[in-house]
Amino acid sequence: QVQLVESGGGWVQTGGSLRLSCAASERILSSNGMGWYRQAPGLARELVAVISNEGVATYADSVKGRFTMSRDNAKHTVYLQMNSLRPEDTAVYSCNALGTGYWGQGTQVTVSS
Repeated sequence: QVQLVESGGGWVQTGGSLRLSCAASERILSSNGMGWYRQAPGLARELVAVISNEGVATYADSVKGRFTMSRDNAKHTVYLQMNSLRPEDTAVYSCNALGTGYWGQGTQVTVSS
């Protein structure tokens, strides 16, 4: 059974940091690139970052230089380190196995001004 489980969300003040984790079943992580998406209330879901099987990450312009995506294949987990957080980063963050319909349940990130 394929599972993606996010954790690490929470409340933080502007300028703070959070690290999100997405634990994946071994089969899905070994076969797919992974992505982090976010959706704020009333807005469309947007792609935040993706990472290839080889560990090469790319980022949306809005988070470039502040967020870092990584993967630990031995732990079957991908991470999103978020620094210098801003109120506009407030959203539900979800991970996705790229090219599949597999999504986690999401984790809320709230950044107060």
